[in-house]
Amino acid sequence: MDKLAVVFDNHVHLSKNGRYLEAINEFKKYGGTHLNFCPYTDIKKISKNKSYMECYEDGLKLAKYATEKTGVKIFLTVGPYPIDYLKLKEVVGREEAIAIMKKGMEEAQQFCVDGKAIAIGEIGRPHFKVDEQAWRDSNEIMEYGMRLAKEANVPVILHMEKATPSNMKEIAEMAQRVGLNKDKVIKHYAPPLIKKEENAGVFPSVIASEKNIEEALRKGTRFMLETDYLDDTSRPGAVLALKTIPKKIRKLISEGKMSEEEAFIINKENPEKMYGIELD
Repeated sequence: MDKLAVVFDNHVHLSKNGRYLEAINEFKKYGGTHLNFCPYTDIKKISKNKSYMECYEDGLKLAKYATEKTGVKIFLTVGPYPIDYLKLKEVVGREEAIAIMKKGMEEAQQFCVDGKAIAIGEIGRPHFKVDEQAWRDSNEIMEYGMRLAKEANVPVILHMEKATPSNMKEIAEMAQRVGLNKDKVIKHYAPPLIKKEENAGVFPSVIASEKNIEEALRKGTRFMLETDYLDDTSRPGAVLALKTIPKKIRKLISEGKMSEEEAFIINKENPEKMYGIELD
């Protein structure tokens, strides 16, 4: 098998109001084959419905249509976005916001059980400073999501502040409390903290700048790559363009900085093991 037959981006956002199919076709043109898509959430719909299900179903439709039109296989990861708690609290009050967020976790779990999604995410806590109560509530909601992921035997993808050895240890301990294997906890937007002593067993999804990829490779192959592509026409190329990973991988291989075997592990073996999927 061609070791470069699979190129996987572990975390992207897509929007029918963005570049959408154009961006996916560009990803494909440079050798990209598979995407893990986290649909955007809509506070108006969520507060009105007291449910995330419409957002998840919208994401599923977007993924299916794009796969049909481009041939790029698009997987889904669904969950209540951590910042939604702060927005919902303003609209429906604190207790109702927590209840809706937890229900969103349950709906995400059901989506995974039904085979419509491969992980619960991106869930977690705000990446900026908030008051003590909001911090406690966010951690409670995140832990609840981990518990549900453990029940469904699927990973969680975490959105939170910048990863450090200290907060990775905290997250690993939280997972341990609910019985979720640390290997099933994925830190989205991770720096190249690849060694176990740096990440406490949490699995890094490294933001795919060339510098990050090179540093990560010096430490091993226990990571996936992501662009966190936002598909927002007002912010073109943010966070990284969708074509980034296939372009960078081929460049690094041609320069002798990455082997085809390493590319195979990062793009195929790691996601298959993590999500229980087949990438072909």
